[in-house]
Amino acid sequence: MRYQQGQTQRLRLTFSKGGEIKYISHLDLMRLWERALRRAKVPLVYSKGYNPRPRISIAFPLAVGITGDKELMDVFVEPPMAPLDFAKGVRRQLPQGVTLAEVDEVYLDLPPLQTQVRSAEYLATLENRQSVEEAEGRISSLLERDHVPRERRGKVYDLRPLIEELRPREENGDQYVLEMTLKAGEGGTGRPDEVLDELGLADRVKGITRRRLNFS
Repeated sequence: MRYQQGQTQRLRLTFSKGGEIKYISHLDLMRLWERALRRAKVPLVYSKGYNPRPRISIAFPLAVGITGDKELMDVFVEPPMAPLDFAKGVRRQLPQGVTLAEVDEVYLDLPPLQTQVRSAEYLATLENRQSVEEAEGRISSLLERDHVPRERRGKVYDLRPLIEELRPREENGDQYVLEMTLKAGEGGTGRPDEVLDELGLADRVKGITRRRLNFS
């Protein structure tokens, strides 16, 4: 893509959120990125109005305590800059626990990232206090149910339609991994911690990672 001086550019970042900062909130993560971009002297575009904010947006909030391998964020800049120069400058300002993997130009008129998320894939590492066969039995029982009522923030919802896939796989003698694909977006969002709680495995979790987001 070619841009002229004075035009706005939209850059899409792929980054990871590691274990060192997995307990910071989504708001704190946004503040972290804002500070890093300012320190790198990125020419950010700001919103209009009484309280202008940098036009940066993460595709989908990551829950506290969960790490992310391929998180996505859009940053609007003006004037345009080479993605390689952007990446070099910003990487020097990022704290331990955040790794910037890729920076790509995308079209300005693409829909917002947040509106395109359809599902998320997670890996939950669990203590091996049971066989994979037993885990498969619990999963089958859950998936055979027509409804799985749960309560979140005082409201009852159905967890079952938010679960797309659950697959256990053995890692070694001390732990195994449960792969989950859960719906995300306007129609409802499945949370891995609530799935694990419904399976009776919440007390065996050693860590949860969001492997990637799936888009429409």
